[in-house]
Amino acid sequence: MKERGMHACPGPDRDTRKPRFQMPQGACDCHAHIFGPAHRFPYSPERSYTPEDCTVEDYEKLLATLGIDRAVIVHGGAHGTDNAATLDALRRMGPRARGVAVIPPGRPAMEREAMHELGMRGYRMSTVVGGGVGFDAFDALAAEAREMGWHLVLHFKKSEELVELAPRLSAQRVDVVLDHLARIRADEGVHSPAFQTLAGLMESGRVWIKLASLYRLSSEPYPHADMLPMIHECVRRWPDRLIWGSNWPHPICDVPMPNDGDLVDLIPLWAPDPDVQRKMLVENPARLYGF
Repeated sequence: MKERGMHACPGPDRDTRKPRFQMPQGACDCHAHIFGPAHRFPYSPERSYTPEDCTVEDYEKLLATLGIDRAVIVHGGAHGTDNAATLDALRRMGPRARGVAVIPPGRPAMEREAMHELGMRGYRMSTVVGGGVGFDAFDALAAEAREMGWHLVLHFKKSEELVELAPRLSAQRVDVVLDHLARIRADEGVHSPAFQTLAGLMESGRVWIKLASLYRLSSEPYPHADMLPMIHECVRRWPDRLIWGSNWPHPICDVPMPNDGDLVDLIPLWAPDPDVQRKMLVENPARLYGF
């Protein structure tokens, strides 16, 4: 089978700056990927990008520098639907880690139960990367998620996809996490159809917003002030269903590679209230992922 990786991804900035902001005890990075090492966990021939190896050891070093106690490993698209690298990371990181799988519906219950024992708690669907699972599996995976006590993670290429999928989201009785603020760009803003759709979905009490990788949605350099109106609206209205993630190692990064210490220092700009910070970083992830 011919490999169709579009391009080699740049690796992360490995000289992580220690942030000024001090994470609260029990803080969780709710969005990171482990890639490789490729000699043990080969990349999928159907992938749409080729990352550098970014290993468990690399990631645990990052967590120590950032002062983060817990983590959620979201299975990376470069590995397709073979979740071995992510499961190995969960096995090695132990109780401090949870995972989100990329698998099609219909896997044997015994296999899914073994994943649950290691810490898997969700299914991810994406229209961004090749070789994974798309929204055509939404209804079947929603049924399995209810059965497993898991949630769905939706990775949109464009915010318009949220508007298109909203009726199906409203009809389901399962928790749903919108990756990367549902890909709503700063130049769309709080009055856009996508953000208004998001607001309507939040009334269900089952939808969660992940603030991660927002540097891609901004039209301005760091600290990406044009994102603040949307972020502050989310913080004001839905503090109990916000989570935060680093997006390390920042795959398919088409903007200047961020330093993760700088990203952590955005947190008090986004959520100045320490009580909201604690909800977003500690309490909400503990509730969603079962820490």
